[in-house]
Amino acid sequence: MGPGSAAPAETVVAVIVTRDRVEQLGESLAAVAAQHRRPDHVVVVDNGPDPRVGEVVAGCGLPATYLPSRRNLGGAGGFALGMLHALALGADWVWCADDDGRPADGTVLGTLLETACRHGLAQVSPMVADLSDPDRLAFPLRRGLTWRRRRSDFAGLEVLPRYASLFNGALFRADALDVVGVPDYRLFFRGDETEIHRRLLRAGLPFGTAVGAAYLHPEGTSEFEPILGGRLSAQYPGNEVKRYFTYRNRGYLMSQPGMRWLWPLELVRFSWFFLVSRRDPAGWREWLRLVRAGRGERFTRP
Repeated sequence: MGPGSAAPAETVVAVIVTRDRVEQLGESLAAVAAQHRRPDHVVVVDNGPDPRVGEVVAGCGLPATYLPSRRNLGGAGGFALGMLHALALGADWVWCADDDGRPADGTVLGTLLETACRHGLAQVSPMVADLSDPDRLAFPLRRGLTWRRRRSDFAGLEVLPRYASLFNGALFRADALDVVGVPDYRLFFRGDETEIHRRLLRAGLPFGTAVGAAYLHPEGTSEFEPILGGRLSAQYPGNEVKRYFTYRNRGYLMSQPGMRWLWPLELVRFSWFFLVSRRDPAGWREWLRLVRAGRGERFTRP
């Protein structure tokens, strides 16, 4: 499809992965169903599973498929399963939603489709905004040497090329998934979105962020600890399990083509963080062990 072409008859299948968030899932589904350009189908992968989730899905007001998994597949496996099911249903577009976030208004899906068609994009994402402050970005975005923290910082732009936050509201053409594939189940959660972003860049597919569309999500800055007077930061999740997957998966990612240049920088940054800022040699050794495990593709669970 070229720039400017319309896609009124194409099929859009939304995919949501959930676990133990029945009420939030209901809010997310309601916002998805309220789109002016409604999805043609919604697939919900439940990593629980919970019978209440099946009831919420059945009452969402859209044609829906409920996929309960007796094994927790994580975000990576859940989205892989949901995306493949969407493709099997005949989706022309796959729209990734989230159980703890939701489209900011009823125009989001329509804006994403229009932007993708007008600019010939294989993948397009909305801006991801803080659920409690919709003008504030849930995840700050670096432009050059400056961090941008508010949606208003991008006023006047229609598209941010070659940048996309995945999977919060991300829209993929079906043939884009033929090229980049689905998330790697081995990553379980943490880093699966970075891996797909890496594949998009390596594949040379046109993609970007539609500045006029927003997806609301809890802010994600609390895990990042400032170092060197705030000029840099280091990710330090408060939960031990999250740290395990974050550092192990990051190690794997930094061993892949297109991201290998990050390893020397990461070594300096986290050595400073653990040994100078936190004075925590044991934490540094654990970080290094997990990164090495990821680089060696030792994908054991904690």
